Amino acid sequence: MEAARQAGSAPEAVGGIDLGGTKIEAIVTDTSYRVLGNARHPTPTTGGPADVANAMAAALTEAAKAAGLEPAQLLGVGVGSPGSVDSQAGTVARAENLPGWYASFPLAAALASALGTKVTLGNDVGVATNAEFVLGAGQPYRSLLGVFWGTGVGGGLILDGQPWHGRGGAGEIGHTVIVEDGRHCTCGRRGCLEAYAGRGAMELHARSLHEKGEKTRLFELAKEHGRDRLTSGIWERALEHGDKMATKLIDRAVLALGTGIASAVNLLDIEAVIIGGGLGVRFGEPYRDRIAEAMQPHLFNDSRPPAVHLAGLGDLGGALGAALLVAAK
Repeated sequence: MEAARQAGSAPEAVGGIDLGGTKIEAIVTDTSYRVLGNARHPTPTTGGPADVANAMAAALTEAAKAAGLEPAQLLGVGVGSPGSVDSQAGTVARAENLPGWYASFPLAAALASALGTKVTLGNDVGVATNAEFVLGAGQPYRSLLGVFWGTGVGGGLILDGQPWHGRGGAGEIGHTVIVEDGRHCTCGRRGCLEAYAGRGAMELHARSLHEKGEKTRLFELAKEHGRDRLTSGIWERALEHGDKMATKLIDRAVLALGTGIASAVNLLDIEAVIIGGGLGVRFGEPYRDRIAEAMQPHLFNDSRPPAVHLAGLGDLGGALGAALLVAAK
């Protein structure tokens, strides 16, 4: 098999990396986007952008080996990254849910050097939304809003059948202000949707409440399961245990999501909303229904609400969207 690869008979394949606040999902697919190999690594919690880039390269290398390939044999690798992404320059800045990532970092060049193939960058939620449009739950529609509920709250837009990036910052629904002079957000501003619904912000709030004496099993469950952060699975387990703090914070997050999403719908009048992300996928259809219900009181055109779907591609949607970037070049 190795000799055949060296002779140039390796299958045509592309890589995709979804960089999240808690995990790095890497896949290798054929050119029809059938997954040939995948790997999941934790996102570093210390260090800086170079450490995150090294972890991304390691995850993609593992996924390639699972597919029987070396990274350098891939046609290219796409990356969906949080933060301010400059696809032309290959840089990412202000990825605030990642360790020490404030200044611009040449992520594409760092990964290309480590992997031996070309690397293309896109916004994490933008590429995941496009994947749902091309391959998943968004296929019946010409306009949709993707809302990815995880460490933060990200958004992606498809308008008239095309991804809409604006001047580079379109879709930032997590930083829609839903409460004037409200809670501090990780972006440094106040009252953002993400400050009420983002997993990172909810963890900070939970810790503050716990330190003030409010009871919760969240941190006990995290320790029991070897987690140093409150992952989606920990929140789910806390809800299953009837944890009052977890229930209160998740209930508030659902109401915040309903308010923010409805405001975006009122502005854009899109056909459908796709709910994804770590918490969105983990909580599934019951929470899709709750979010749709929370939207209803705030919709201007309340007799014709948009369809609300759960992301059809699950946890691999971001990585598949990243892989689609290779074909787009």
